[in-house]
Amino acid sequence: MTFISTFAPSGGRRLLRSGFVMPAILVAIVAILVVAPLARILLSTLTPEGIAAWQAVLVSPLSFNLWWRPLFNTMVLGFGVASGCLILGGFLAWLVVLTDVPGRRLLGLMGTLPYMIPSFAAALAWGTLFRNSRLGGSAGFFETNGLAIPDWLAWGLVPTAIVLIAHYYSLAYTIIAAALSSVGADLVEAGQMAGAKRPRIFFGIILPVVTPALIAAASLTFAGAVANFAAPALLGLPVRMQTLSTRLFGMIETGQNERGFVLALLLIAVSALFLWMSDRIVSGRKAFVTVTGKGGRTKRFPLGAWRWPLFAVAVTIGLLTTVVPVLVLAASSLAPQSGALFSNWTLHFWIGEGGGEIAQGQAGIFRNPVLIDALWNTIRLGLVVALTTMLLGLALAYTIVQRRGSLLATILSQLAFVPLLVPSIAFAAAYIALFGAPIGPLPSLYGTFALLVIAASAHNLPFAVQSGRSVLGQISADIEESARLTGAGLLRRLFAIIFPLAIRGLFAGAILVFVKMVRDLSLVVLLFTATSPVLSMVAYRYAAEGFMQFANAITLVILIVCLAASFLAHGLQNRVQKWKQP
Repeated sequence: MTFISTFAPSGGRRLLRSGFVMPAILVAIVAILVVAPLARILLSTLTPEGIAAWQAVLVSPLSFNLWWRPLFNTMVLGFGVASGCLILGGFLAWLVVLTDVPGRRLLGLMGTLPYMIPSFAAALAWGTLFRNSRLGGSAGFFETNGLAIPDWLAWGLVPTAIVLIAHYYSLAYTIIAAALSSVGADLVEAGQMAGAKRPRIFFGIILPVVTPALIAAASLTFAGAVANFAAPALLGLPVRMQTLSTRLFGMIETGQNERGFVLALLLIAVSALFLWMSDRIVSGRKAFVTVTGKGGRTKRFPLGAWRWPLFAVAVTIGLLTTVVPVLVLAASSLAPQSGALFSNWTLHFWIGEGGGEIAQGQAGIFRNPVLIDALWNTIRLGLVVALTTMLLGLALAYTIVQRRGSLLATILSQLAFVPLLVPSIAFAAAYIALFGAPIGPLPSLYGTFALLVIAASAHNLPFAVQSGRSVLGQISADIEESARLTGAGLLRRLFAIIFPLAIRGLFAGAILVFVKMVRDLSLVVLLFTATSPVLSMVAYRYAAEGFMQFANAITLVILIVCLAASFLAHGLQNRVQKWKQP
């Protein structure tokens, strides 16, 4: 007995000191959060009902409407949005980074703002302006004022693609601008000294260097367009234009879960295949060394007489994709009729008591208990998800960095980035498959706030881990090593050294996660219930029922919260570790 009692504690201490327990626990957590839902949704489609669903979706008379037509629309939308984003984002990046256009900082700021605005905000603004009378109800601003709007411009693929390009091009701009900044002036000057003209320099020097960034921007914007639910739902569903995301939503909403799970797996396959192909193209290219020891100068090409015209074009793009949608939403939330956006304004849709003739007697949003509950739920969801995601991301990043090269670190790294390949709405469907029914003694979580938190935290893991890695990269390893030599344990080092030094960067990353959750619709649209309302879903419901003023007012509330948090995060990131700045 003495031998056993002395052996057990020492063996436990050795196990803890070996550093195996924490990575193993993290692998188990990530497996439950990421692998289990995806495995469960796959197993759900292998039952007799699931096999019948596969047949109905792929090889039945219904397959054209269930799979092939939505797939075609999704592919057209994805490639169209990716192409448009490359054109707009690439143009702005070239203009800001490689030319002497005036107001580069202003243009750079305007180029990043559209991604902060929810995609459904732009879709609602488009409908307020361009909606025609095809479906009945109130027409948009332009048709009411005598301008006939064709169906293809009011509904369907074209307006959906335009809205998504306006939303995602800032993502392409950010990626391409970063790549163009790495093109050293010595490369361009060498080409000029050899007598190369501007087109030759562009296609022979600049374009090959930034091609990986172009492919990355195209793949990310394609994946974003394929996974987006809000814009196709608001601008496509009224005319029965289905994409894979809207068709998936329809199947789950009508109780056809197995068919919905099949569509979710197919949507995951489409998105992952395109991202994998993009990665293979980039990894198979010849590498170019662009950073040398000669400094980081960027060669700016003179525009001459085109400086101000191109500046005007860039400002117009920024205004049309940021300022105009916000102004339209604000005016619509005050106007009793969409056709008279700038007259007879009223605050009824904001603070009206209800019971009158306006809006069928409904009270304003700030007198509606459902909206107040949704506002509180949204803020609470954003805060809880931001906290849990960033803490888990820091733990994962710390373990991956500390055990770099080991099998556990490799497994953690691969599992943590799996959600990046899964569209939001498909990820939500996987969580319904896993938690929609009781699991042993555990009750069903469907419709609970806890399920929203768990699903959102898991889907944000790739961002959290990447943020954690960047924060840890700013902390010298010598500090922790000194603490280790003095006998400080892991928890002591984490709370006394790592966490205090990383807190500001983690806080900035947490705010960005908060923003993503406040504006997200694709993830919560399947997990939303009357007991757990969130602002984005309430706005979508109002828009679907034709109460555009209420929907626009709620969207403005979301926008204000997102912009305030985004600017706060930007300010914090600029102040991270001031002692490292010269």
